Parts: sequence; structure tokens; C-alpha cells
Amino acid sequence: MNFTAAGLSDVGLQREHNEDSYCILSEHRLFVVADGMGGHRGGDVASHMATKEITAFFDATSVDGDDVEWPSEENSRLSPDQNRLVSAVKLANQRIFQASVGNSSVQGMGTTVVGAFYARDDQKIHIAHVGDSRAYRIRAGAITQLTRDHSLLNDYLLVMPNLTDAQRERLPSNVITRALGMQDGVAVDVHCEDVEPGDVYVLCSDGLNGMVGDERILDIVHNAGPDVETAAKALIAQANQNGGEDNITVVVVRITE
Repeated sequence: MNFTAAGLSDVGLQREHNEDSYCILSEHRLFVVADGMGGHRGGDVASHMATKEITAFFDATSVDGDDVEWPSEENSRLSPDQNRLVSAVKLANQRIFQASVGNSSVQGMGTTVVGAFYARDDQKIHIAHVGDSRAYRIRAGAITQLTRDHSLLNDYLLVMPNLTDAQRERLPSNVITRALGMQDGVAVDVHCEDVEPGDVYVLCSDGLNGMVGDERILDIVHNAGPDVETAAKALIAQANQNGGEDNITVVVVRITE
């Protein structure tokens, strides 16, 4: 199996600057979306640093990783592909944190990140994320969120799953509890699954899912057929049509025969 992929980023209708970033590295079968925080200067720098550092790590480890700086020892519970993806994210976190501490103009900057690595040899996709940027899978007419938002609301629900609707409403829905650049170390969540022909994976910043419901995302991707570029453009357009309250970034990956 192979893949086709397309990405698009838009400032939205209510922001002056775009603090999102994304990359599609076809040679590595790697796809990344980052949503920066910390104002125009800080957020923009952090998200671009995330994609740049992850790209550089994959470039360096694609040939000979012996001389590459790995941010931590390999996790024995993860596969080599998963360790590579997680290490790239952790290294990006360290570089963003160091830049933030060393430069007062971007102090406190950070970024969310979601990355997907398609391991073609064993037909698996590995997804790593920090923050509330999401990964969805669309398969057989159904959409599934593959990531769990690192948000204050979700953290409360982990320890108190029976919160009433009234209690939930009192919790801010847009406060994230994990991001790159906040500390020298970061916990990275990982998901792995087998791929099937026709699968579509959508990576996005919260500017998309905050404006467009999951079922509408499913409809748009379905209506676009095999054209991933059309799907990405239509998703951005729908988010703006619904208000465009934030920057919107989307990467659409379709698994092909």
C-alpha cells in the first residue's frame, strides 16, 4: 500500500496572525501539525520549531542514527518506529524550552503537536501527540478520534468520570495541560494501529474541530472522494464558514492500494 497526502493552513477570520505550522515529509511518510501558543511572535516560533526539529531528527536518523542526539533512552515498551517518533517530539520540546528560557522575547512560548508516521513495511501507522491537536481515522463510513485532548476538562474526567453537565460547564474547555516548550521534559502519548486501503487520517489543530463537528468532517472527507487536496480545502472552508475563530490547519492522508 502507498499513500497520498495534502495539507493546508489558514489564519481564520478572527486572528491577525497564523501561529500554526505543518509539514508533510513524503520521503519519511511523516505528517505533523503544530498549534503555537504565546502570542504572534512566540506561538509562530514554537510551532515552526516543532516541525523543523522533528523534520531534522527524521532526516538524521534515516541514514545513520549513531551520531544523532537522542533526548532519552529508548522505551522498551515501544517499537523502534514509535521510539523514533516519540524521540523526535521530545527533542523538539527540549529545543523549544531552551529557546524560550534563553530569549525573553519568546519566553513562555509553546505549541501542541500531533504527528503520524506511516510504517509501510509492516503496514502500521504510529501517532504521537501532545496537547489538543487531534488525529482522526475515517474508515468504512465512520470517523474515530485517535487522540485524547490533554485538556483540563479531560484530566478532571479521568479522575471524576461522573461529573454532571453543570460541573463540566464550570470548567474551561480551552485550557490545555500539556504542550511542547513548557518544561524540559514532556510526556508524549502514542497510538498505533494497522492500516487498511481506503483509510483516511486527518490531523488538525483545534481551529478545525472547534468549528466543525466530527460527523461533518466525515461528510466532507467522504464527499471529496480520493482527492485529499479537495478534502483539506473543504475542511478549511467549512471551519471559516462556521466562524473561523482560530487558525485552522489540516493534513489529510489517504492510504491507497
